[in-house]
Amino acid sequence: MQKFLGLSFMGSVSALGVAACCILPVTFMLVGVGGSWLAVFGKIAAASYYVLAVSSVLVALSWLTAFQRHSLAKLKWWLAGSTAMTALAWVVVFNETRINDYLILQM
Repeated sequence: MQKFLGLSFMGSVSALGVAACCILPVTFMLVGVGGSWLAVFGKIAAASYYVLAVSSVLVALSWLTAFQRHSLAKLKWWLAGSTAMTALAWVVVFNETRINDYLILQM
């Protein structure tokens, strides 16, 4: 079970990181830390939907495994945290344009 929990947590963290990769360049420019190295985020953004999908599947498998092993009560907060991070990643990806527009207005 710990293997599934670790995978779901790492999947959630990576999904959140991939979702933020589209917003981070604008945020860095807003702060004044820009440069050609920001082009790295373009390659990461191409895989964002795949990473988010894999993360969602890992979280769902973790919930299913915890339910089947009757350890849901003990692991519910860990699983809820992973689910919340993955959901936040989906929200960021779907609202990426709005967030970037808002950040550009702040410049």
